[in-house]
Order: sequence, then C-alpha cells, then structure tokens
Amino acid sequence: MKKRNRIADILFLQMAVLVYSLSTVCANFASKHEFLSLGYIFFFGLEFVVLAIYAILWQQAIKRFQLSVAYAGRSMSLLWSMLWSFLIFSQGITPGKVCGALLVMAGVVVMNLGEKGDEDVVAVQVADAAVRSDDVDDYASGVNPDAENHESEVDTDESDKEGGRV
Repeated sequence: MKKRNRIADILFLQMAVLVYSLSTVCANFASKHEFLSLGYIFFFGLEFVVLAIYAILWQQAIKRFQLSVAYAGRSMSLLWSMLWSFLIFSQGITPGKVCGALLVMAGVVVMNLGEKGDEDVVAVQVADAAVRSDDVDDYASGVNPDAENHESEVDTDESDKEGGRV
C-alpha cells in the first residue's frame, strides 16, 4: 500500500509540474500578441491563473516530499516544455535536447533513490534517541545504569590499596 501511495505522490508531483509548464505555453502565446492588446492581456492573465493553480498544487506536493526531491521533480518541466514546443508550436526536437532531458530524468531518479537511505538514517536516530531516553528514565528514577561498573572499579581500587599493590 505504501508503494502505491508513493507512485500516487510522484504522479501528483508530475501533474503539478505539468500545470507549471502550461504557464510557459501561455507566456509564449502572450508574446505573439501586441503588448497590452486583448490577446496579450488574455494569455498573460491566463498565465497568472495557471501559476496560481500551480502554487496550490506545489504546496501540497512539498508536504509529500523532501524539498530537494520535489525540486528535482520540478526540473522535469524541461521535458514537458520540450513536448509542448513540439506539439503546439511545431518546434523541432534535437538530439542535444533529448540528451539534456534524459540527463535531467536520470538526476530525478538518483534524487528519489537517495530518499530511502534517509529513512534508514532517521530510524537509527530514533533508536538512538530511545536508548538515551531509557538512560534518562533510569537516572530520573535514581538508578544509575553504570553504577555497577563504577562500584566494581572502586572495589578493585580499594582492594589494591589494602593489599599494598598501589
């Protein structure tokens, strides 16, 4: 079930990034109109609406991911922009653009794989905190967990003094 939620989270992040990439489409359409013309104002206003929707989606996305992982996922907007450029604006896709997009996707995969190790670190920190908490509880109740070790060292030192071995 956790894996299914993880996939849903990744899809949600990509949906937010897709919405973000649509703002660049609106900006491109606005740039094709005369400054402050009706078409310009329409597409410029639409860009703001799209960015407002994206802002809400982004806030929800960063609740589900570490910020560094979410930003790595956001870089996938390069891929979406390349797709929009090809589909909507009939701009070509060059081998360099494809290599760059693949490099970005590889980085996103690496960032997402790094998250599992972080969970292990947190588990170790929680276990360490629990051990420290037990020690604090022992001290608070008047029991020194190291008392036996200290007493045996003291007894050994006392017996050494009595036996003249000092």
